Amino acid sequence: MPLYPEIEPYDHGLLDVGDGNRVYWEVCGNLRGKPAVVLHGGPGSHANAWFPRLFDPEAYRIVLLDQRGCGRSTPPASAYETDMSVNTTERLIADLELLRRHLGIGRWLVWGVSWGSALGLRYAQTHPEAVTELVLTGVATGSDAEVALLTRGLGQFFPEAFERFVAELPEGERDGNLPAAYNRLLESPDEAVRARAARAWTDWETAIAAQPPRSVPRYEDPVFRYGFARTVTHYWGNGHFLGGDGDGHADGVVLRDAPLLKGIPGTLVQGSLDPGNLLGIVWRLHHAWPGSELILVDDVGHDAGAPDMTEALVAATDGYAGNG
Repeated sequence: MPLYPEIEPYDHGLLDVGDGNRVYWEVCGNLRGKPAVVLHGGPGSHANAWFPRLFDPEAYRIVLLDQRGCGRSTPPASAYETDMSVNTTERLIADLELLRRHLGIGRWLVWGVSWGSALGLRYAQTHPEAVTELVLTGVATGSDAEVALLTRGLGQFFPEAFERFVAELPEGERDGNLPAAYNRLLESPDEAVRARAARAWTDWETAIAAQPPRSVPRYEDPVFRYGFARTVTHYWGNGHFLGGDGDGHADGVVLRDAPLLKGIPGTLVQGSLDPGNLLGIVWRLHHAWPGSELILVDDVGHDAGAPDMTEALVAATDGYAGNG
């Protein structure tokens, strides 16, 4: 099934969510359609015009938002003076609830990619009454094991890139929590230190992509690059804040609480070459979540935009379009 045509939002705004933050949101599709909310990845990415093309615009009322510090939300993580201590999973979930009520939505389908899938899962586990279905791709659960794999673990597969990656860190910080060590550099008062760390972080993210191309245009923008690296290391270095605010960790909490998703239908669309598969997370989630469906797409990595992936994702949203 091909992507739907590109559409323009019919409404948008900035929602005051507290802590000095305003979250950008927009809505497109059918005002009277089935509500769906899209959760972008990162943490630190943003919403874009590609996401609504996965939904039938006649059937869905499609809500996009830029999470705290991301995209058009304010203040941006790319501004050094922005307070990142109020950017946590608990607050992102609270933002979703504020937005849902602001838009007068009772329940909505939750669509998430990569980090957005972890956020969507935790949101559904803590607010099951607000979620009709889940459609997730590039599935992640935010565990420390996944972070360790995507940093130190993949070093054995990309040794040259890993050597460059750790070389940016002080020698005494190369054996511990790599994202936390990078985040300390990204919070340095020295702008040059921050810039080098952001470049090194995004070079590593590019290197571990399972498939070419080996360059990512958005990482060439120094403003985006810094905001993205700062946000992702803030989350990865702190256990994705799944133990609450501050630096509390609750490793494996999303997978542990998968049975709470019982009664919520869900579709997991995963590339067979996604590096996260090395830990078996998506299979374990599927088997622990009653009523979930797992669709594996051959010869695709962590890439929701690959043709076979988009076909499966459109089929999933089409399949749920008629549900109440």
